[in-house]
Order: sequence, then C-alpha cells, then structure tokens
Amino acid sequence: MPLSSSDPIAAIATAPGRGAVGIVRVSGRGLDSLTEALTGRRLKPREASYGAFRDADGSPIDHGLALFFPAPHSFTGEDVLELQAHGGPVVLQLLLARCLAAGAESDPTTSQPRLAGMRVARPGEFTERAFHNDKIDLAQAEAIADLIDASTEAAARSASRSLSGEFSREIHALRDALVHLRMLVEATLDFPEEEIDFLQKADAKGQLERLQQALARVMARARQGALLREGIKVVIAGQPNAGKSSLLNALAGAELAIVTPVAGTTRDVVAQTIQIAGVPLHVMDTAGLRHSEDEVEKIGIERAWGHIETADAVLFLHDLTRLDTPEYIAEEDRITLGLGEKLPKNIPVIDVWNKRDAAFPAAPRAGVMLSAKTGEGLDALRHKLLEAVGWQAAPEGVFIARERHVQALRRVDAHLLSATAHLSTASPTLDLLAEELRLAQTALNEITGEFTSDDLLGVIFSSFCIGK
Repeated sequence: MPLSSSDPIAAIATAPGRGAVGIVRVSGRGLDSLTEALTGRRLKPREASYGAFRDADGSPIDHGLALFFPAPHSFTGEDVLELQAHGGPVVLQLLLARCLAAGAESDPTTSQPRLAGMRVARPGEFTERAFHNDKIDLAQAEAIADLIDASTEAAARSASRSLSGEFSREIHALRDALVHLRMLVEATLDFPEEEIDFLQKADAKGQLERLQQALARVMARARQGALLREGIKVVIAGQPNAGKSSLLNALAGAELAIVTPVAGTTRDVVAQTIQIAGVPLHVMDTAGLRHSEDEVEKIGIERAWGHIETADAVLFLHDLTRLDTPEYIAEEDRITLGLGEKLPKNIPVIDVWNKRDAAFPAAPRAGVMLSAKTGEGLDALRHKLLEAVGWQAAPEGVFIARERHVQALRRVDAHLLSATAHLSTASPTLDLLAEELRLAQTALNEITGEFTSDDLLGVIFSSFCIGK
C-alpha cells in the first residue's frame, strides 16, 4: 500500500493481553455512518458517551465509552473514532471485526458501502497519517515511539519534550537562519559586479558564524538525547578473578552473575541494564581474558573480544592484590595491547583498580580505585563513566534524539564548514557557497521530514505498534 493511502483504517490500540480497558481506534473520512452503526446514535464531538457497541443484528458485543473526533481536530487529522471497551483480547477482536464489517455494509441512505476499502492499519499508520496531515513533524512522530520505549524517567521526560516540539523548534530556527543566508547569497548571484560589497554589508560571514554557533549548541543537546535514547554499552573486561562479576553485581545492586574463587567461572556474557543519572547503561560482564585450552572458555573469550570491539566504553578491571605477580602483569600488558589494536581511538577505556579493601598499593596508572565487595569507589566510577562517554547536560534540559538526527546535524556542520571556506576566499565562489548552503538545508529538513525519501518514512513507521 502506498504511504499516502487514504483508506479508512482500524486497529486495536492497546497492548496485547488482558487489561481493564482496551481501545479500538478507527481513522478515515466520514465516520458518521459507521458511528451510528456501532453505537446506534450520532456522537457529540470530543465527548465521551457510554453505551452498547452493537453487532450486525443489534445485539451488544460489549458496553463502554465511545469518543468521536471530527477532522481536522484529531490526532491523525481525519475523523477518528475510539471505542473503549473491556480489555479482553476476544472482546477487542470482536469489536475490530465488527468495525471492518460495518465499513463494508451498505449505508441505508445511499446504498453504498459506509467506508469503502476499510482495512486493518499497518504498524505506525495512525502516526504516519498525523505526519502526512501536518499534525506533527517527523521528529515528533519518532518521539512518540521513543516515549513508549523509554527505559528511564529521564528518557521519558526528554521524549515528551521532543513530542511537544522543542527539538523541532530548534531545527526550524536553524533552518530559518539558513534560508535567510541562502537568500542573500543567491540574490548576489544576480548582481555579480557588486557581490563582495553586498555580502559584506549584509554581514554574511557573521551570519554564518552565528549559525555555526547555534548548530553547535543543538548538536551538543542532540548527542545527549541520543545517549538517553540508545543507552551506553559498557563492557567489563580483564583477567579471570579480577572481580568483573562482582563489579556487575555491585553496579546492578543484585546478584546477577555467579561469583566464585575459581578462575574462568564466567563462560558467557552476562548483561544487565542499569541507569546512572537517568542514562541507561547496558553493562556486560564477559569471560576473563587469558590463554586457555578449554574449548568452552575459548568461545567465551572470543565473544568477550567481540563485545569489547562494539562497546561505547570499556572498564578494564585490574586486581590490586596481584600487581606484584610477573605472570599477571605480563597478561595485563597483553590485554592492553589487544585493546589498543582492536578498539577505535574514540572508545574510552577506563582502568578500574579493584579489591581496594584488601590491598593498598599505588596504581601503575590513572584510573578509579574501588572495592566491588564493599562498594567503595562505585560513585566515582559512575561519574567517570558518564564523563567518558560525553554526558554533560542535566536531563531536564535534554530533548530525545536519534542517531540519524546526530548524523544529519554532523552533515550540516560539514557543509557549513565548506561554506565558510568558500566565503573566506579573496574572491568568494558564490555558486559553490550557495550549493553548500542548499545541502545543509537538505540535511536539516531530513530531521523534521520536510524533505525526505519514502524509504526512510517506511523504516521509521514500520517499527511502531499496530494501532499507534
């Protein structure tokens, strides 16, 4: 079906399973006749009406609340009918089937189907229609899914800010400044003999610098929002018996991983999502890194290195009680070399010196001293982790953002840098300058969906729930 399809749609809008209340939602043009067929009467706009939801023979399927939102004052911008019934899956399926059947039935006054082409909604199609009908932009549409998927309170509040339009307003402000600058540059192309004086009088360079400064502020907040949405993958690595499982348990506040004095106890990855200052952290305890002839342990070690290579941050755990053992130190050096070879330079590695309660030597290099057993130093580690991954802003000032938003803003930044280079030459190349500004605006428009491909829209909305 094309993305712009205007067929009437219906779906169950509440989560699968049993509940106190379940909702069936319908959206389309001209739902008055359908409303009468289901409820036996016309409904007042935006007013809850209690009554029976009727089958084709007039018998009640269930009793509940019906709400009618006439276009354009609805979520989708079309007529919307919501039936709030008891939340049993069979009841809701009966109501959905009745909606579809009633749409196909002939309207007594016209002898035509009440709602020709009525069908079950695709995932995300209600939100998609709200986007196409200019009720929300693309960033706000994504914020709906992010609000539903939020794993922390800070992420939920930030998604709510994006849904209310805070992120979009920042993008629109950048776009308006960019459009004004484009207008100046392209106007000068019509008067080439006066182009330098014209741009200087209009302070085009100053406008471009201010635009870059504003972009930098938005990028910083978007990066924070992306961290809130995506979370941070943190891998705990180190030799066997350094205390990796104990550290995971201490950070999670629960006995998730088995802890024994036997080296190589952890054979596979143990993962837990925790939060620090509202930021989700996906913490992974991996098999101890060492040379082993045990086939099962070797597989665990290979998996450990695989997770390390895709981490956002690595906690390299050291055992302070074994720092004077030559074999242990040699293995530490080998692991350090492996981290340097396999990890990109932008992935932080934090040295964590464990068992502070049992030993008091000076650490060979900077890091965090702690005891996973007593909890000493855990707060310092949490602070260091957030600092290492770039978390700076307070959650109250952050709007949710996705990685595609961050990448789009980076492209805008790159185009503005190129534009600055073209403008700063002794003889500005205005055609190239105008093209860089156009490309910057195109990248900005991708965020709010004012100019984007149908493929991108399809990917975004297909990840939504049916009925949303």
